[in-house]
Amino acid sequence: MKTPGYPVITSEQLSDRLWRFAARVSKVVDALPDTRTGRHVAAQLIRCGTAAPPNYDEGRVAESRPDFAHKLNIALKEMVETEGWLKFIIIGSLFSPKRLNRVQDECSQLCKILNSSVATAKGRKLRPPQLRSNAGTNAQ
Repeated sequence: MKTPGYPVITSEQLSDRLWRFAARVSKVVDALPDTRTGRHVAAQLIRCGTAAPPNYDEGRVAESRPDFAHKLNIALKEMVETEGWLKFIIIGSLFSPKRLNRVQDECSQLCKILNSSVATAKGRKLRPPQLRSNAGTNAQ
C-alpha cells in the first residue's frame, strides 16, 4: 500500500501496526480516571480503538473487492472515531497533550494510510483536503 509521503508497507506490516496501536489504546484506557466521564470515554475508546485491526484483517481475506473496500472503510471509520476520543481526552483535561502526542500521531498516520487504501480499493483517486472541504460549493 502506498500513501503519499509514506513508504510502501505490506498488508502484514499494516496489520501489525494496527494491533500495536490497539494495545497502546488499551493502556490509555486503563490510565483514564475512575470518574463518570473517564469511564464513559474508556468504554467508547476501547471499542473503537480496538476495532480497526480485526476489521482490517477480515478485509484481507474478503470474498470480493467491494467486500474488501467495505471492511477497510469500517476500519477507517473506527480509527477516525478513535482520533476524536483522543482529542476529547485532551479537551476534557483528562490527560495532557504531551502524554497523548505519540498515540495521536500514530492514529493520524493510520487514518491516512487506511483512507488511501480505501480510495485505492474503490478505484478512485484521493482529492486534496482543500477540495474536499469545498465540495458542493458554487465557484464564481
